[in-house]
Amino acid sequence: MGDQVTHDMYGLGRVIGVEDGIAALVDFGSAQRRIPSPYAKMTKL
Repeated sequence: MGDQVTHDMYGLGRVIGVEDGIAALVDFGSAQRRIPSPYAKMTKL
């Protein structure tokens, strides 16, 4: 948690929660999104 990430669709965000092996909750500033695993469109910075 707390890692900065970038997502192909939503842009720059920060991980605020993790559901082990299921999804990550990411705060993209204007919105929070639940990104399901696998995280193919998301990259840790």
